[in-house]
Amino acid sequence: MPAPPAWHEVPPEQVRRFADLAMERLPDIVKDILRAMGQEYPNLDFTADETGRPKAILAISLALENFVQQLTETTERPSELPEIFKEFGGNAALRGRSLDSLQAIYRLNVRLAWRSLAEIGQQTGIPPPAMYELAESAFEYLDELVSHSVRGYAEAAAGQAGERIRRQRLLMDLLLTEHHTDPSAALAQRAAAVDWDLPDEVAVAVLLRPSHESVSPALGDGALLDTDGEQPRLILPDPDTPGRLEQLHRATAGWSGALGPTVPVARAATSLRWAALAARMIQDDLLPQGRLLHCSEHAEALVLLPADDLLDDLARRRLAPLADLGPGQADRLAETLLAWLETQGSAPAVAARLGVHAQTVRYRLRQIRDLWGEELDDPDRRFELELVLRTRRLRGRPTPPIA
Repeated sequence: MPAPPAWHEVPPEQVRRFADLAMERLPDIVKDILRAMGQEYPNLDFTADETGRPKAILAISLALENFVQQLTETTERPSELPEIFKEFGGNAALRGRSLDSLQAIYRLNVRLAWRSLAEIGQQTGIPPPAMYELAESAFEYLDELVSHSVRGYAEAAAGQAGERIRRQRLLMDLLLTEHHTDPSAALAQRAAAVDWDLPDEVAVAVLLRPSHESVSPALGDGALLDTDGEQPRLILPDPDTPGRLEQLHRATAGWSGALGPTVPVARAATSLRWAALAARMIQDDLLPQGRLLHCSEHAEALVLLPADDLLDDLARRRLAPLADLGPGQADRLAETLLAWLETQGSAPAVAARLGVHAQTVRYRLRQIRDLWGEELDDPDRRFELELVLRTRRLRGRPTPPIA
């Protein structure tokens, strides 16, 4: 640190007296600083070196000694000083202190140290302009040391965050695995490792990124989020808690995805399975995009559409009576048959649902009776007919060609 310009106007012997007196009083200055730190921050831990001496004493002593020495001679900064201050920053992060609180401690230190140096300046007759410039140099000196603490703090905080993410991922992997034995003990252990309160129930969501640059949803209330894969996975604890689903929807605004059913925490894999299925159907345009869907609200589509091979075969057999009709007539009769099955056979109710005259419905129902005959009186056949016709409606297109 070059001496401030005003120091060139102070006689060398006067500067030497200032430096000698400061060095003489340095142990008392350090003690005063440590005492004030203990009073201001009673819970502050002082890490000890291998001799049992608080490292804070060494750091403050070295910093002040080096600062004073540079006023009268050219001297290298002690090599251990940056490392000590970097370690202070790292320890603060590991103990849960904020960076602001760490910097406040440093400001207290320099204020107390400067108060003592100012008194020494008065005793040795250092002119005020020189002392003002010395104060500026002191703060620059402190800023450089603080930068090492900030670096140490950032590295420790990043390490903590990385470790927490790793532990959280281990917890999520265990939660989302199918279990053949009771996983309660293992789940409790991994949950404790990330300070997560193990809930009674969960719902699992699979999200579809709007783009690769999308910012991850800002979740609260203990939700777990793993964004490592192409499709982020989310575990929502106790989804029925008032306001929790509303908060989730606000956080995932602009995202597509699906939220699986609420299940006991040990069966989270079941919720994931339905959410993943729904996410695939969203990608295939079988379910709407642009929002987080609830699987329970799309149960019909989730059950029927994935079974397309089985239901196509069933449709060819059960809708065979329509094979000889024209496409338009076949569609009208299929639509009327489904409405009839859903309304338990009331012609006025079918007419209201289809928006046609009741007499038209009666005419179509006579045609349907002629085509299917006694099959319409068999509960199993009616159920199969409703299955294939509901699937046809969900697809928004006609059933496969009827052989």
